[in-house]
Amino acid sequence: MKRFLQIPFIIILSIFFIQTIQAGNPDRQGEAGAYELLMNPWARSAGLHTLTTSNIFGVEALQLNVAGLSRISKTEILVGHSLYLEGTDIRTNAFGIGQRIGKNGTFGFSLMALDFGDIRVTTTDQPEGTGATYSPSFFNIGLSYAHIFENKVSVGITLRGISESIADVSAFAFAIDAGVQYVTGEQDNFKFGISLRNVGSRMNFGGEGLSTQGPSPNNGGYDLTYDQRSASFELPSMLNIGMSYDFLFGEKHRLTAVGNFTANSFSRDEIGAGLEYSLSDMFQLRGGYRYELDVEDDIQASIYSGLSAGASIEVPLSKENKNTRFGIDYAYRQTRVWNGTHNFSVRISI
Repeated sequence: MKRFLQIPFIIILSIFFIQTIQAGNPDRQGEAGAYELLMNPWARSAGLHTLTTSNIFGVEALQLNVAGLSRISKTEILVGHSLYLEGTDIRTNAFGIGQRIGKNGTFGFSLMALDFGDIRVTTTDQPEGTGATYSPSFFNIGLSYAHIFENKVSVGITLRGISESIADVSAFAFAIDAGVQYVTGEQDNFKFGISLRNVGSRMNFGGEGLSTQGPSPNNGGYDLTYDQRSASFELPSMLNIGMSYDFLFGEKHRLTAVGNFTANSFSRDEIGAGLEYSLSDMFQLRGGYRYELDVEDDIQASIYSGLSAGASIEVPLSKENKNTRFGIDYAYRQTRVWNGTHNFSVRISI
């Protein structure tokens, strides 16, 4: 792609994304489902409150802006674990892998699952529990492809399947994520990104768990089993627009400033900013702040409005190949209720 075509390409794609999503509508809050799609299982981006639409790269990009997947050297493997809302005993587990194909293409695979622990089975006759337990199965799988043009513009797309189920009730849906990143500047300092997430089919639950018994028509004297229909719901689609700038101080020190705007289809819009300091690309400290617009009181506020912080340690595994690295990431995000969310990630780059 020629340089003079890059900026018009970004503008056209931005207009398409903005027209595709109806954003910032608090009147529709609570009408969507599958909100696990908004959970970030990766610690490096969580430390910046998931504000890194413009500069996220590698396997982590599969969650926020798939275009960043193209910025890996060859192969990257990432494993994540989260303590979601400390005190609820809910955890997330995630796995992702990215593989460069040829000079400009990269394929990716991601899997994220929720662990609710064991929940007691209760009934109207036994409200304290029957002695049995169950655990819901919530997971989503994504297949991604990203392509980079002359190291300046990268685009990507993810096809995702979402499943929610218990023993006798389940729901399934498909979704598409798409994104673009643009890099410019004398030392590729300035980055701009747009991502559209969770645009897909409606979900509705079905199964034997929704059946009920009732009297037969015309007082037949016997009961019949009826299948109840559940209402369908949409996925929590959103549009992210972000920018970042790298301030370079010599060869070892980097300070990156990030800013991000999120337009939500089923809740209020959000803005945020953050900083990341890097020493020799081996040690990073980061922090961010996210704010929800037009909130009238704390009850209506997003659970993640507030501060986040994180750190990473990354070391090379080979003297000959600096791209072969091992990294450990940690992040903490403040929450309005409970005791925050903790993220842990382990990353291997080859």
